[in-house]
Amino acid sequence: MANPRRTIPRTDVLLADPVLAPAVERLGRDRVKAVINRAQERARQGEIPPEAVLAAALEELAALPQGGPRRVLNATGVLLHTNLGRAPLSAAATAALTAAAGTTDVELDLATGRRGRRGRAALAALAAAVPAAEDVHVVNNNAAALVLAATALAAGREIVISRGELVEIGDGFRLPELLASTGARLREVGTTNRTSVADYSAALGPATGFVLKVHPSNYRVEGFAGTPDVAGLAPLCERAGVPLVADAGSGLLRPDPLLPAEPDAATWLKAGAGLVTASGDKLLGGPQCGLLLGRSGLVDRLRRHPLARALRVDKLTLAALEATLAGPRPPVHAALHARPADLLERARALAARLTAAGVPAEAVETDGVVGGGGAPGVRLAGAAVAVPEGLAEALRAGEPAVLGRVEHGRLLLDLRALAPADDEAVYGAVTAARER
Repeated sequence: MANPRRTIPRTDVLLADPVLAPAVERLGRDRVKAVINRAQERARQGEIPPEAVLAAALEELAALPQGGPRRVLNATGVLLHTNLGRAPLSAAATAALTAAAGTTDVELDLATGRRGRRGRAALAALAAAVPAAEDVHVVNNNAAALVLAATALAAGREIVISRGELVEIGDGFRLPELLASTGARLREVGTTNRTSVADYSAALGPATGFVLKVHPSNYRVEGFAGTPDVAGLAPLCERAGVPLVADAGSGLLRPDPLLPAEPDAATWLKAGAGLVTASGDKLLGGPQCGLLLGRSGLVDRLRRHPLARALRVDKLTLAALEATLAGPRPPVHAALHARPADLLERARALAARLTAAGVPAEAVETDGVVGGGGAPGVRLAGAAVAVPEGLAEALRAGEPAVLGRVEHGRLLLDLRALAPADDEAVYGAVTAARER
């Protein structure tokens, strides 16, 4: 009697089967081969007949997610959720990424055929967005911008900073340790809750590299508290011939009436800051990068420092940044300025559909936040759909995943950070989660 194992189809034959071609294109040859090998082993063990190997492989392949990050619908009510990659890119930025994935003119002048300034189009768009800046530069994140400034302007010298601005952000990241790693020394002035111009003045001297003003973007000090703003420090720094570096952090380039207390780069530059740093993937709504804007002498000094090469951004970031600055307003702007009444109307419609489908749901008014270290204490009135708390795990496991927040025994699916077009996907995800 013939050994049935000999009828198990060979790996090369299966890989050549056109039925598996889409899986190879989606997942890669190696992953598909590994799945085939598992199906063949099941046939050898007698779990499935040899003729079922292809079908078993197809079944497993269909359940495999595509490589790379999974799509997550941000229903947390946190507009810039650091764990979810902060700002979602606009359609224009996404299209620019696709174009930049090939070979581009990132560092070539096509008119002359010679080498050109790297990312000149993105830099021009950034300069146009903040006319108060004499020059601009881009590095890979805001921390890198501060490292470059500290290294180029204050290595072996002192950075004067208020004790109330020695911040720590997520994952144990501390600004003092970052700055000290560059070889600069911190000269702390004032107290945790109060610092005056006189405190800064007393600390300035021949060893001063620059004065650093840091916006406490993820906390607030209230009560008997106060510290000079950029306009208050600029004349002092000007008289002393010391640069004033200001970390705006949240990436707001111009004033926003919805966030009156949030500093913006244009206002700080007009107030006398020599250099402003900010993040690209927060309120600007672009890719992760660090923005350096300010006086031409300072920016050029940073750009020419050897460390700038190690901190430079790639062509994908430059393409997405240019499209964000020069194109239509990004999703973050639309989400930030969504009207509470519109959000509540969407929540009621979605809750009604879910209830009709057998999922207990209710539209509730709620507050969202900016997140990402921006606008601490600002509450964004909005709306959410409350569903049973038990759906949270199944929603995180779905495709796409949906992440909400649990409050008072209910799962709130906040619509603040979701576009209206996402409501249908949320409906589908919730009804599918109910079946699991």
